[in-house]
Amino acid sequence: MDEKIKGEVLEMLPNVRFRVELENGRVILCYLAGKLQKNFIKVIISDKVLVVVPSTGDIGRIIKRY
Repeated sequence: MDEKIKGEVLEMLPNVRFRVELENGRVILCYLAGKLQKNFIKVIISDKVLVVVPSTGDIGRIIKRY
């Protein structure tokens, strides 16, 4: 079951990947969802984002920028 968690972008990495600190304190690697890429939504450091984290918790997907 996937879970949606708010977070903050800490670092921008190559290939549209980001290091995000979640509100529970964990830092995970995330990538942009297709809709954000398609509509040219820019995500920069210190942006607040909504992340979908799978139950395994490896890599999240950024689905919304606040």
